[in-house]
Amino acid sequence: MNFQKILIPVAGVAAVALAYRQYGWLGVAAVATGLVMWMLLHFTRMMAVLKRAADRPIGYVGSAVMLNAKLKPGVTLMHVIAMTRALGKLQSEKDAQPEVFRWTDGTASHVTCTFVGGKLAHHELFRPAENELPPAP
Repeated sequence: MNFQKILIPVAGVAAVALAYRQYGWLGVAAVATGLVMWMLLHFTRMMAVLKRAADRPIGYVGSAVMLNAKLKPGVTLMHVIAMTRALGKLQSEKDAQPEVFRWTDGTASHVTCTFVGGKLAHHELFRPAENELPPAP
């Protein structure tokens, strides 16, 4: 179970209640302003990541080997999109769990990532054999 989905709203409500008890409506206004600012910061980061990803081809990464080295289980899909600066190519059915995305580089190497609940559960690197490489330009 994802405790962040429960814990963060409960902490927000508790902070507002504590602020009201200690400082009245002035405290509620201060805590509510802080919570809105925190949500806006997260929204702005998400929009910046998606804007950068919109300028690149879907499923492309500069180096699949480097991406594979940087990945760690538990990172979010948004973090992986920020690292690759590209949306992954969906390999699983739409809106089905687990979600499987693939990022490929110019040498036909690719990293396949499996996300469960928006967090990386497993990733795998595939590198083609020397005789399978595309011809150099």
